[in-house]
Amino acid sequence: MGKQFLLGNIKVPGIHTYDVYRKHGGYNAAEKALKTQTRDQVIEEVKFSGLRGRGGAGFPSGMKWSFLDQKSDKPRYLVCNADESEPGTFKDRFLMEKLPHLLIEGMIISSYALGAKTSYIYIRGEYMYVLRILEKAILEAYAAGFLGKNILGTDFSLDLYVHPGAGAYICGEETALLESLEGKRGLPRLKPPFPAIAGLYACPTVVNNVETIASVPCIVNISADLYNDIGIGKSTGTKLISASGHINKPGVYEIELGLPVEEFIYSDEYCGGIWKGRSLKAVVAGGSSVPILPANLILKTAKGEPRLMTYESLSDGGFVSGSMLGSGGFIVMDETTCIVRNLWTFARFYHHESCGQCSPCREGTGWMEKVLHRIEHGHGHMSDVDLLVDIAKKIEGNTICPLGDAAAWPVASAIRHFREEFEYHVKYPEKVKDPKHFEKEPFVSEKLERAVH
Repeated sequence: MGKQFLLGNIKVPGIHTYDVYRKHGGYNAAEKALKTQTRDQVIEEVKFSGLRGRGGAGFPSGMKWSFLDQKSDKPRYLVCNADESEPGTFKDRFLMEKLPHLLIEGMIISSYALGAKTSYIYIRGEYMYVLRILEKAILEAYAAGFLGKNILGTDFSLDLYVHPGAGAYICGEETALLESLEGKRGLPRLKPPFPAIAGLYACPTVVNNVETIASVPCIVNISADLYNDIGIGKSTGTKLISASGHINKPGVYEIELGLPVEEFIYSDEYCGGIWKGRSLKAVVAGGSSVPILPANLILKTAKGEPRLMTYESLSDGGFVSGSMLGSGGFIVMDETTCIVRNLWTFARFYHHESCGQCSPCREGTGWMEKVLHRIEHGHGHMSDVDLLVDIAKKIEGNTICPLGDAAAWPVASAIRHFREEFEYHVKYPEKVKDPKHFEKEPFVSEKLERAVH
């Protein structure tokens, strides 16, 4: 197993408490930053480390910090996006539950770098038990002098609050999150202005994911140089992956970026192979909103090169033969998986979670759900397959926020790679009415069979 910066102490008993966390080097990075580095030096460290946003977009974090309006006389805010609602993703929950002080330390250093005196952790409403863990850890940090007035005797002060959402997927989008944090309905804002100029309460704001912020203490501790040496190209450092589906060892894994996908799936150090000795059929590599890839394309790129766990390698080939690392929600599907049923489940989710602000998303997600429902339940027509592609095209790129894209991409990619399976549903309606039809008789298209062998 490679280097572990985030989960290295995860098995230490009591690591969620201040005393144990401190005993194992916790808050050393905060001391180093506040006492020996300027704000600009911390920002430059994060920039040079190559750390990219771990919430899905993969935007360079240090660059995002540098966009913060430095001329404004308004207060600055740091908001941690802990609204982890992407299906297949659960690594932020794990991090907050097991290592709450790592996130708090990251908030302290990041707030110091940005000049924020008040910061927030906006947490998913369903994570109430995690909220209690965070609140207790925050009280411990206040008591130890790492939060509050004049931290460690410096002129830096910080108040940190945890704010629960109400269970809306759309609030994972940063501007909808800010609307919700202000007490309004969580609807995405038109951009520009971007949050760095006019964010929370129309003040300069940075919104970062849990894992992104938790990575900052690691960078300060080991130096940007060492962090940058790990990984490949612009994919530096380590990444948490939420592995689920038809694998022998589901869970949260910290990997060095650049690990081959095949090794991640089949190595005993990670997923341990496909359960029950079955064959790999497909993988959703970055959460439900990214394009699905069949077995032949998730293990190797269209050029025949090994597919790597990096932002660049997983997207190699664009959406024709590639996908995205996204939030790291790695869902593995074996040969018994019905792609149509899986896609219908995703479509139901996105239709339910659409905020309704944009017509293409509001109407299109519902339309896709209805069409997929009838195909999966044996009432489809051949024209429905092309209809789905057409609906997806009309949604993609035509909405205020990326939820429309998130709903369209899985549909377009599933039909691109598994069209024969959709047509099979139309041709043999009686067979597919059984929800476990492919468990009894696995379907593998001739096209994919040729590609794999």
